[in-house]
Amino acid sequence: MRPYELTLAEAADAVAAGDLSPVELTDSVLDRIEAVQPELNAYAEVLAGTARQAAARAAAELAAGRRRGPLHGVPMALKDLIDVAGTPTRAGSRVREHHTAHRDSTVAARLAEAGAVLLGKAHTHEFAYGLTTPQTRNAWAPDRVAGGSSGGSAVAVAAGAATFALGTDTGGSIRVPAALNGVVGLKPTYGLVPVDGVVPLSWSLDHVGPLTRTSRDAGLVLAALTGRPVPDRRPDFTSLRVGVPGNHYFDRVDPAVEEAVRAAIDRLRDLGARLVDVEIPLAEHVKATQWGLMVPEASAVHEETLRSSPELYGADVHPLLEAGRLVPAGDYLRAQRARALMRQEWARLFDGADAVDVVAAPTVPLTAVPRDTETVTWSDGSTETVADAYVRLCAPANITGLPALSLPVGLDGEGLPVGMQLIGRPFDEATLLGVGHVLEQSGPRAGTDRPGLAPEPAAARLVAQ
Repeated sequence: MRPYELTLAEAADAVAAGDLSPVELTDSVLDRIEAVQPELNAYAEVLAGTARQAAARAAAELAAGRRRGPLHGVPMALKDLIDVAGTPTRAGSRVREHHTAHRDSTVAARLAEAGAVLLGKAHTHEFAYGLTTPQTRNAWAPDRVAGGSSGGSAVAVAAGAATFALGTDTGGSIRVPAALNGVVGLKPTYGLVPVDGVVPLSWSLDHVGPLTRTSRDAGLVLAALTGRPVPDRRPDFTSLRVGVPGNHYFDRVDPAVEEAVRAAIDRLRDLGARLVDVEIPLAEHVKATQWGLMVPEASAVHEETLRSSPELYGADVHPLLEAGRLVPAGDYLRAQRARALMRQEWARLFDGADAVDVVAAPTVPLTAVPRDTETVTWSDGSTETVADAYVRLCAPANITGLPALSLPVGLDGEGLPVGMQLIGRPFDEATLLGVGHVLEQSGPRAGTDRPGLAPEPAAARLVAQ
């Protein structure tokens, strides 16, 4: 197995045992970036020189007996919203074309302290305000969307161009590209991971979290981001109660997605879990609440630049930002009240005699669509935009702030990954990761025996020849 193919946990073990040096690992991943970047374009900027220097420092520290932890010497990517001192944070926009960060974000500083090696900045949909990341191509099928807004981060991990990456999630922006590229994406509990030094989209919905190849890997990154260990909690499945939604999450879902997700839920039952039918509260208000919060908050962030340089924004993002300036204060306050009610009602699912431990459902209602697709038509004749489709099943966890984990559970008829998400109690990421790990060990993930890695893209095949 080539070093770039290793999961984070495998790479950490090999480095700790002295079987693999950070320099060898980083060189392997940089070579992989060179092979796949022309076709997939996961990176906005590759920092090869500084990555090699960081890998050499990590190797010297390890040789001297100083090991910072499992991330020491492991190469990773950061979404191009996350500040690293001395490097640009362009957020995928001409608005920040000449920006250079003056200090590290907290998450970047914590990863550096853990010894991780920064490979570069991964592409984002402009200011994270979109669900496709149009600059980047899907790691499984380059003619399909990568998902967004953390598309570059997900594609880098799926293609072996990063051992792990960080993304942000405001309405599904970690989980959507994770699902579409067959990797693991964790949106932690709101407030658990610091967001200072991260370009905001919507202050009350934004989260930072990892994209990895396995649930175990996600736990290792989360521990570094929070400064506290994540318990290796593999639940007793005989007492695990899994909520299966009877509404919202299986409405207007592609049959292949539903089949793969329900098969994964059945595997949880076969492992001993009890399946419990649940009703998702206030589901009919999810879309209005999500957009009612996000749109005006995003416009407030960009208020000054919208006045001074509106022409610098992209054609898809600019109208959204302008629309947000017109949202009445009363509508925003009503969205906040709806959010409070949703939090209260979701809390009931996880509390009391009929409580469940996790809710299991599709991450997104369909797999990666062709890159020029703008709308989706469902079997009942209804249509919705691609963005609305991809955000629909992810938004509840952003509105409520609950932790949510997306993991690959199979392929559709076209060979594209299907994602399932697990939603849990506040600050109970350990249970989600434990369930995810057991599920990964018990059956098929996304049709590959290399966890979280997509088939070789054409660029890599050409290089190999």
